[in-house]
Amino acid sequence: MKHLSKLTFLLILVFGMTSVQAQDENNPWAIFIGANAVDFFPTGSDILTPDGYISYKGIGDNFFDIDNWNYVTAVSSVGVTRYIGEGFSFEASGSYNRIDRLGEVDTDEVSWINVDGTIQYNFKNLINGHDWFDPFLGVGGGYYWLDEEGAGTFNANLGFNFWLNEQFAITIDTNYKTAFEDADFDVFQHRLGVKFAFGGKDTDGDGVYDKNDECPDTPGLEEFNGCPDTDGDGIADKDDACPDTAGLAEFNGCADSDGDGIDDTKDECPNEAGSEAMNGCPDSDNDGIADKDDDCPNEAGPSDNGGCPWPDTDGDGVLDKDDQCPDVAGTAANNGCPEVTEEVQNELNDYAKTINFNTGKFSISKDSEEALAAILAILDEYPNSKFTVEGHTDSVGSAKNNKRLSEARALSVKDYLVSNGVEEFRLSSKGYGEEQPVADNSTRSGRAKNRRVEINLVK
Repeated sequence: MKHLSKLTFLLILVFGMTSVQAQDENNPWAIFIGANAVDFFPTGSDILTPDGYISYKGIGDNFFDIDNWNYVTAVSSVGVTRYIGEGFSFEASGSYNRIDRLGEVDTDEVSWINVDGTIQYNFKNLINGHDWFDPFLGVGGGYYWLDEEGAGTFNANLGFNFWLNEQFAITIDTNYKTAFEDADFDVFQHRLGVKFAFGGKDTDGDGVYDKNDECPDTPGLEEFNGCPDTDGDGIADKDDACPDTAGLAEFNGCADSDGDGIDDTKDECPNEAGSEAMNGCPDSDNDGIADKDDDCPNEAGPSDNGGCPWPDTDGDGVLDKDDQCPDVAGTAANNGCPEVTEEVQNELNDYAKTINFNTGKFSISKDSEEALAAILAILDEYPNSKFTVEGHTDSVGSAKNNKRLSEARALSVKDYLVSNGVEEFRLSSKGYGEEQPVADNSTRSGRAKNRRVEINLVK
């Protein structure tokens, strides 16, 4: 019962230490559960033999002779380890055993109970690429009870953790315990068992401890240090400009649906391949206007006309937008309108000279209608040309009356033309009287030639 109470005390001590620091989220813990073996033989001390005491050559003699080991076939050792930092950790451990061989002497089974505290240094972080292999060294102190006798010890520890994953390892170690008192026994203790690591805080429950989790409040993936990758494109959401749409790293996680090298967030036509100059849209006719804004996407044209080419209805080489006579072929020099040639001018005046007036009046006689119709037809052919209607008389009568009569007759012809469709701004009228004769007023034929109307182009 005394030995059982000692073991109970040991277990309370070990697991009590676990509960004290279980709230510390920044320090992982580990529990060791396994078996232990105790060997008094290779300690370099005087060892009891059937014939008395004998001194051996040194520590380690017959170290692997398991015939000298004392063990029980059950869980007989437990420990709790707390990581301190920079590769160091502290372990509190305890063991129970039955001793039936003390050196070379078989004994009646006596109980063995020990408690130890050890500072360990783990070499795992120094072994790049082999995180599963974790050797460690340790030093510390302890106390053991051999039946009713107890002794304090200084301990040196060598062991190995073989990590199966981040939480489970197989652990094997050896402790050399040298007693503070010469009368007490030195001893080797070997342990073999499993270790379970725990204690880190994982707020979002994604299996990545908060201290290593770059997104501690959002469940994520281990390969992204605890951050999610919602669209599964291999780019963590925190680095993904388009976290809900699978994309490419070159576009910060955004997609390029049409493969034109412009990500969809900047592409005004994400489903049609285009150019950067057109913000990702195509320009089929290469007129600098994206197809989506081009009224004639397959014909190059200026933006002023919605991307369509300007028409040239009359085919005279002058575009309708610049053609003052878009339905009549003309010349560029005359803004797309036909030019009044000398021949046309002469033809116009040949008709104008045949316009007759009632005797002594400025009213046009009926026999002039044919000539006026021909004049109207010519003027219609030159819709942007301006003309002046000029009246002339012979020298018979006073110059003042002749001037007044010529002005009235010129105005009468102008009014006739305007009333028959010629725009008024194109015509002006003026009377010269007898000032500009074209023949000799002293002869009948000359005076007849001087009584005339001319329609001349205003240049």
